[in-house]
Amino acid sequence: MLTTEKLTLHYGGSQILHGIDMEARAGEITCVMGTNGVGKTSLLKALSGTHPRSGGTYALAGEQIGRAPAHVLAQKGVGYVPQGRDIFPFLTVQENLEAAYACLPRPEHKIPEEIFELFPILKEFLPRRGGDLSGGQQQQLAIARAMITKPKVLLLDEPTEGIQPNIIQQIGRVIAYLRDRGDMAIILVEQYFSFAYDIADQFYVLERGSVKMAGRKAELDRAELLSAVSV
Repeated sequence: MLTTEKLTLHYGGSQILHGIDMEARAGEITCVMGTNGVGKTSLLKALSGTHPRSGGTYALAGEQIGRAPAHVLAQKGVGYVPQGRDIFPFLTVQENLEAAYACLPRPEHKIPEEIFELFPILKEFLPRRGGDLSGGQQQQLAIARAMITKPKVLLLDEPTEGIQPNIIQQIGRVIAYLRDRGDMAIILVEQYFSFAYDIADQFYVLERGSVKMAGRKAELDRAELLSAVSV
């Protein structure tokens, strides 16, 4: 569903990503791991178009993607849930969800009932302002908003960060459900090792902006993988 070859990214004069080759398949969870500051979030920014890549190729569902901005990539099927969630704090939950309509043709401007089946609390909280929700509820809202765009690729940046354990379990079930539907590739950046290892199908470990280790879960030794992503 998504492939990159020799993808690079700069911030000003500093090169952050150095020739990233990766692929993410539909019906699978690809986990990007590594210690702080190795380029994980920068990779998702490059894939989502929120920061333009400097070089390399990027293909989405077989289509070569130029240096398209974020709104174009969203329309092409890249859903992005950034670290920090980017909820609109003064808009209601319903208005936050409806913000996803910008990526869809007018006849598809509706909130699927599936959203409320996966995140029942959102239906109850539709009139509440996004900023009044807890961190876990905001994370559910951010994932739900991305789902409304009907992504081919869903990018999740640290979805468990600062979230209470029961919500982490629910988010894990939702991510697994989306994978098992088989119609999207999921790329997950995650520091919580046990959560990531249990749910992922393949791994890319970054170090100083390069791929240090890559492979499918069955091919990688758990202890070696844990050591590679530990400080």
